[in-house]
Parts: sequence; structure tokens; C-alpha cells
Amino acid sequence: MNILHETAGLNDASGGVVSILAVIQPHVADLVLEQLQSCSMLELTVRSVRGFGRQKNYLGQYRDTEYAMAFLPKVEIEIWAESFYSERIIRTIVDTARSGRMGDGKIFVLPVSGQGLIARTIDLAVD
Repeated sequence: MNILHETAGLNDASGGVVSILAVIQPHVADLVLEQLQSCSMLELTVRSVRGFGRQKNYLGQYRDTEYAMAFLPKVEIEIWAESFYSERIIRTIVDTARSGRMGDGKIFVLPVSGQGLIARTIDLAVD
């Protein structure tokens, strides 16, 4: 069994749609998005966000004065995809965004339950 499927809870055969939420460093976002173009996805959204994980905060330097930055800039990429494709999407994000240092980011995989609607037509977004 693949560790990505174990970790993400995607080892069932039922398939379905998952939401993959990646919070990554801004300087690798364009490269990650470029690499994701080869993956099969239903929807993709990108947001500029600010936050922190284990690194909490850091001290910055501005005009010879130290100051604390409580929230660090990040980029959030949300992808909706069929669970069958999730492993390739996750591997693409990890292989592209990972530097091995603290602050590389986090990836969350969530099952999507319920139906989405297309606002213009009121049709189901995912059959």
C-alpha cells in the first residue's frame, strides 16, 4: 500500500472526489502550478494567504531594527480531483515544492461529500 494513500485515507476502492489543499511557499507556487498542468483535475483555485505552522514566526530586519512577523506569506492551492488521480497530484506538489527545510508547507486531502452546482446553469458540477 502506498504511503500517500494510507496517509490521505484514500485506500478505499469507492473512488469519488477529493479536495487537495496545499499551502506552500510563494516562490515555488508558479513552478508547482506549471507542473500540475500535466495532472488530471476537475477544478483548481489559488489564493495568497498568510499564516504559520511549526516555525511560528521569525525576526525580520528593516533599517537595522529587528521586528517580529507573526504571519508568513504562503500560497494556498485547492484542487478538486477524482481520488484515483490524487496520488499523482500530491506527488507532483511534493516533488516540486519540497526543499527539505521547515516551512515548505502542508498538504491536506479531504473527501468531498455532497454535490456541487454550476452557478450559471444550476447543473451538477461533478457527476
